[in-house]
Amino acid sequence: MTVEVLLPGVLADLVGGRRRLLLEPGPGTVAGLLDTLATEHPVLERRIRDEAGVLRRFVNVYVDGDDVRFVDGVHTALRDGAVVQVLPSVAGG
Repeated sequence: MTVEVLLPGVLADLVGGRRRLLLEPGPGTVAGLLDTLATEHPVLERRIRDEAGVLRRFVNVYVDGDDVRFVDGVHTALRDGAVVQVLPSVAGG
């Protein structure tokens, strides 16, 4: 199974400027995808999950347009060809 991960510029800088990654997650869930990221791109993964493996509060992860926090969290299933977007929250005022 291959999953496409889309990154904004601020996170793409952590993977050599690539805004699109093609990955093969182990168990086929967001958690499996993040484990794959931890192996292949550990600096990026640390910006997405904390030390306990929980999604950071200020990072939003979408699978095919659905926010995983409103589906099954990191246990959200991935299908072959899924598009996963990782977007850090933006604050301002």
